[in-house]
Amino acid sequence: MVSIIVTNDDGYEAPGILALAEAMGVLGEVQICAPTINQSASGHKITLFQDLPYSRCTVGDGIPALAVAGSPADCIALSLLGLADGQADVVVSGINRGENMAQDLTYSGTVTAALEAAIHGLPAVAFSLARADADRREHYDVAARIAIPIVKMVLARGLPPFTILNVNVPPVAQVADLRGIRLTRQGLRIYRDRLVEVDAGVARVEGEPPTANTDELGTDVWAVHRDYVSVTPVHLDMTAHRFIADLEAWDLHLPSCQ
Repeated sequence: MVSIIVTNDDGYEAPGILALAEAMGVLGEVQICAPTINQSASGHKITLFQDLPYSRCTVGDGIPALAVAGSPADCIALSLLGLADGQADVVVSGINRGENMAQDLTYSGTVTAALEAAIHGLPAVAFSLARADADRREHYDVAARIAIPIVKMVLARGLPPFTILNVNVPPVAQVADLRGIRLTRQGLRIYRDRLVEVDAGVARVEGEPPTANTDELGTDVWAVHRDYVSVTPVHLDMTAHRFIADLEAWDLHLPSCQ
């Protein structure tokens, strides 16, 4: 029996993780391991040499779950290091409330939970629902239906080492409203954050939702804006390979010992 770990960054009680876990049940045996509270935008945070409280519970109609007082990456690390029952075959993360496209990937707990699985040598897929009315159950149900054939193919064919799939689904009420699936690259988001000084010694970052160049053909933001499901392969090697030749021209040397 295929063993599937389902995680997220919105918390183990979020509607997206329930929809995803229920959908994954047609492919194998599902375990949930997710944060006890919302950990959105937590990035790839790993907790070392500190206690991480956790509890065993169930979600939905008896799906076994681990609720961890830590980050999404913590959840996957603990699961794969022995807290989960048995050896997992795949990690599936989501369904996130809100898209994870372009530079969002560096912030996203949903995506970095999948990347943590890749570090441990497991194939992983992250699923996000683009924000419209992202609390409507039918939108999550559509995203969950999309997840089934994608994860099934990953189980059958595998993924290259240190590589995940990042999937973004437009918010539609039925699969027929989608125009198809597009293989994409990361686009570019423009963040509109601003600093708010709440009080003396207290500050907060807030602002309008980010914008993006939705006309750049082939990007994740282009696809989702046009009601396509976006599938982007993401690799942990963040080396700027094309810049190495230019960097060589800097002729970097150690400073003189004189």
